[in-house]
This record gives sequence, C-alpha cells and structure tokens, in this order.
Amino acid sequence: MLPVLFLQYSFGTLSEEAAASTYFMHLFSFGFVCLSSRLTGNEPLSVLPLNSLPEETTGRAHYKLCDRLKLEKKQRRMCRRDPGVADTLREAIIMSALECQHQFRFERWNCTLEGRHRANILKRGFKETAFLYAISSAGLTHALAKACSAGRMERCTCDEAPYLENRKAWQWGGCGDNLKYANKFVKEFLGKRSNKDLRARVDTHNTNVGMKVIKVGVETTCKCHGVSGSCTVQTCWRQLLPFHEIGKRLKQRYETSVKVGSSTNEATGEGDISTGRNQQQQHSLSGLSDQIPRTMDLLHIEDSPSFCKPSKYSAGTAARKCYKDQNCDAICCGRGHNTQSREVTGPCQCQVRWCCYVECKQCTQKEEVYTCKG
Repeated sequence: MLPVLFLQYSFGTLSEEAAASTYFMHLFSFGFVCLSSRLTGNEPLSVLPLNSLPEETTGRAHYKLCDRLKLEKKQRRMCRRDPGVADTLREAIIMSALECQHQFRFERWNCTLEGRHRANILKRGFKETAFLYAISSAGLTHALAKACSAGRMERCTCDEAPYLENRKAWQWGGCGDNLKYANKFVKEFLGKRSNKDLRARVDTHNTNVGMKVIKVGVETTCKCHGVSGSCTVQTCWRQLLPFHEIGKRLKQRYETSVKVGSSTNEATGEGDISTGRNQQQQHSLSGLSDQIPRTMDLLHIEDSPSFCKPSKYSAGTAARKCYKDQNCDAICCGRGHNTQSREVTGPCQCQVRWCCYVECKQCTQKEEVYTCKG
C-alpha cells in the first residue's frame, strides 16, 4: 500500500471505506502536492515532489515532513516519535518509484502515474494496482530494515539475531538488517482494515506479498577472521537482498497475477473467493469463506486495459521510445514506429590516470531512435 515515485507526488481521496485506516499510499505518483486533501489508505505510495520535501531532519524539523504527508493521528505520531522515520519514508518513496519504473520500462504501462491517471488506476482492481501495493510495502519494509542497521533510527538498531543458534566455526555479529522491527512497524502503521470488502482484502493481501518477498529474500552474510585470512572463525549477520532483486521478484508475480472474484455478494465481497482455477486448485486456495487465497501470488479483481491509446488510465503509447526487434511491436500496438537518426556526443576511450582520475575523449556517433506512431 505504498508505491513511490521520484519527481512529483500528490494526495487524493479514493474511497470512503478506507477513511478509518488512511495510509500514505498516494506517496507514489506524479502530480502536484495538495496539502488540503487527506489520504485514504487505498492509494499506493506515490506522490510528493521531492523538491518540496525538507532535507533537514535535525531537532523537530522532521515534524514538517510528517505533517505534510497528511497522515492519520496515529500514523503522524509514529512518524514524529523517531526523527529517522520521516527520512526513511522519503527514501522508500523514491526507491519504490524508481524500481517500479525500472521494471516496467519496456512495457505499455510504464509506471508513470500522472494526474488523473494515478487516481483512476488506483480505483480499479487491475494487476498494475496489485504491483503498486506490493512494491510500496516492500519499499517501506526494506528502507526501514536498512535504516535500523545503518544507525539512522533512534528506536531500533542492528538485528543481531540472538534467537538463532550459533554454529560451529561462526558466530552472530556484524550488524544485520532489522527486518523484525521493520515488519512490526509497517503492520502497526498500516493498521487493520475491514475484511468484508473484496477489494480491501485483495489490497491487504498484495501489501503482505510485498513484505513477504522481502522476508524470503533474507540472506546470511559472513566475514572471515583468522591469521592471514585463514577464516578459522566467521562473523555472520542477516542481510536483505538488493531492492532491484525484490522488484524483479515482484514483477514475476505480476506476470502470473491471479484474478479473483466473489461467488456471492458482489456488493460487499462477502462469501467464497473464486480464482478461476479448476475446482481442486480453487478449494486448496480458498480456505475459509472470509479469507482470500493463502498464496504468494499477487491478486487482481479485473482485467487491465490495453494502455495502447490515451484513456483515463494512461496517456497511451504514441511517441513512446521503443527498441527495434525487442518491444516495438508490443508497445506500439501494431501501429508501427518512426525511426530518427541523431548524433550523440559522450565520453569514450576512458583511461585511469595516476593518481586519481579518469581521462576520457569526447566521441560523436550516430544512433537511431525508434518511437511509436500515433
């Protein structure tokens, strides 16, 4: 529940249902900062122009950022009580946004959530929406765990994994990423939401998938100690995967996202959940009637639009840059592409000089740029 972008963000209201559990999901898309509106909790983290965010977090300066996020009372209190939270939230916004755009850079929907497109896509149950919820919660969890181990938070520190058994020839030490604290914080920050509405349950599920992918990606990193690097003893700690790897794994889950729907009351979402799979698979996934499938798959409610032509969900793909023989046919939706030649000047033939700089020549070369026809 917290996608992110990196240039500009804006806030908006998406549904009344989530008003009691507002969240900074809207900290994740392009737009303008509207300080008068309030987040609802149905938005992905995506929308604050970075140039509007204060850089200072000394003293009580971080209060300003916490207030500008227009959080609920409890969330604002959690943000204010540790000066490191505001900056970590800001980092999570940037990191998640960049990763979303990186993962979708070759596709029709390229994670540019500008203006009305952002609000409209977040009102729907597309698999793109599912990805935004997952990448957002993953970004916040990852940023918090790293902030703890980096010493940027007052209320948490390294994860020294005291609950894990020591093994022969190595011991826990170093400074592990504090995933335990991060998970606890994110769950408390998001709060509990109603499980009667299908959309709310699906959004919560996708948010949890983002957090679970972080947990699955924890690795044990070790450093050798001993005479002449003999490694007679190793100090080991837990470390999260790079966020690029997390984004890659969530993108894979986006590709295989499962469509779900209610088999009873469509208005409330109450009743059994249908996944469209065969009956045996559906039974194993459904579980109790008031639960969604217990799975690491991302879930969506409705089919996505094509994103080919301008609509309320995207600007379309006209004039989009593509890569010949790779994705032009797919991105341009069969309309064909234009080819332009241009000269590009950049550094080349670089050499490292003693000491300590790199010396490069400037070379000019021609390159072809392919863009989709309108």
